Amino acid sequence: MKRILVLVVLFSLWGAHLSLAGDTTRVYIYKIFREIGSTSWVHTQEAFHEAEMLKAKCIILHLNTYGGQVVFADSIRTKILNSKIPVHVFIDNNAASAGALISIACDSIYMRPGANIGAATVVDQSGQQMPDKYQSYMRSTIRATAQAKGKDTIVVEGDTIVRWRRDPHIAEAMVDASIAITGVIDSGKVLTFTAEEAMIHGYCNGQAENIKEVIGKLKIDNYEIHEFKPSFYDGLKGFLTNPILQGILILVIIGGIYFELQTPGVGFPILASVVAAVLYFAPLYIDGLAANWEIILFLIGVVLLGVEIFVLPGFGIAGVLGVVFVVTGLTFSMLDNDWFDFTGVGFNKIMQAMSIVLVSLVMGFILIVYISKRVLESEAGLFAKVALHATQDASQGYVGVETGKNSLIGNKGYAATVLRPSGKVLVDGELLDAIAEHGFIEKGATIEVVGVSGGQLVVIFNSTT
Repeated sequence: MKRILVLVVLFSLWGAHLSLAGDTTRVYIYKIFREIGSTSWVHTQEAFHEAEMLKAKCIILHLNTYGGQVVFADSIRTKILNSKIPVHVFIDNNAASAGALISIACDSIYMRPGANIGAATVVDQSGQQMPDKYQSYMRSTIRATAQAKGKDTIVVEGDTIVRWRRDPHIAEAMVDASIAITGVIDSGKVLTFTAEEAMIHGYCNGQAENIKEVIGKLKIDNYEIHEFKPSFYDGLKGFLTNPILQGILILVIIGGIYFELQTPGVGFPILASVVAAVLYFAPLYIDGLAANWEIILFLIGVVLLGVEIFVLPGFGIAGVLGVVFVVTGLTFSMLDNDWFDFTGVGFNKIMQAMSIVLVSLVMGFILIVYISKRVLESEAGLFAKVALHATQDASQGYVGVETGKNSLIGNKGYAATVLRPSGKVLVDGELLDAIAEHGFIEKGATIEVVGVSGGQLVVIFNSTT
């Protein structure tokens, strides 16, 4: 009987152990200890996906940043707001600017004593405050983020009072120095909270020294921690999808194509263009943004531009379509669209992608004109060894002599292609390169050879038959 009781107790303890093991709570830790940018956004997407796959109970964002690019901060903010898994933030030291926006989007905020949150004014690369239209957008975004955390209904002396959990007006004061809040901030100063001040005004749920203390304050027992470990590819993809680098890659793509067309056979410009195109499209394609048809559209645009330059000189329909296809292919590749369905993409992301492409193209054409003069024509430039700079002056005894084709001068023939002004002509049954001396000559028109220049026949339209 005693043996039976012992066995029952042992089985009960074993069952209790299995039950406790099965109730282990997965806590997912994701660190952002850098400037908010394209890499942070790539890491955020990967981290949230992994947390969902692990069925984590919550995500704790371990944050220490002075800010970064608004567009990526807004993307991370939206990801947090739409997350099905509760997201909490532990501000290790700083949550400035873009970091403040991200923190306010979280379900709860915990801060290390001595940490700060705020100062979300939009500035440029030199630290100068941007015009008010940028501040207006940031005010609206941070206000909406604070409002998304909801309201509390409290009863004071029989009166029902509705109070924001995170006062949107306080959030705006972190952006706009003109906002004054009695007892919080005077006009002319941008709001930044210490940990103690943030607790008083509802922007901090508690202070903690480390992640374990945060987990304790969340009242999570019997937990296991999973921490996001970025891969080399994640970092590379973040680097390659940086808007500044994307703009540079577009410059190289366009510039490489142009210089290869201007100096055919050199090979280096087109190689640089191909490498830049691969670096531009590859991460977008792997990430599911760039579809096959968008890359094909870009390639068709390049072909049409080549046709316009070599086959149909001028700037006609082929050139216009080429520019449209190139711009469309490059722009759409950055967007998570389904063909022409932009549901969920957002107007701001569309405008950002289009701005990167258009600004890069304009800058590319400006640089092409500048480099064409400075580099290709310079005797000390990068292409000095592949460009001919020597001259053979007649004063030094050099005489240009055309051979083989001078005998055709005075002969008549037909334009085998359109001459604008270059093209092909048929003279004495032979197809030859030619250039019109004046204007434009239609295909099939009668021509007369009046000279030879640079190995080409010089022809004029002959109206007599």
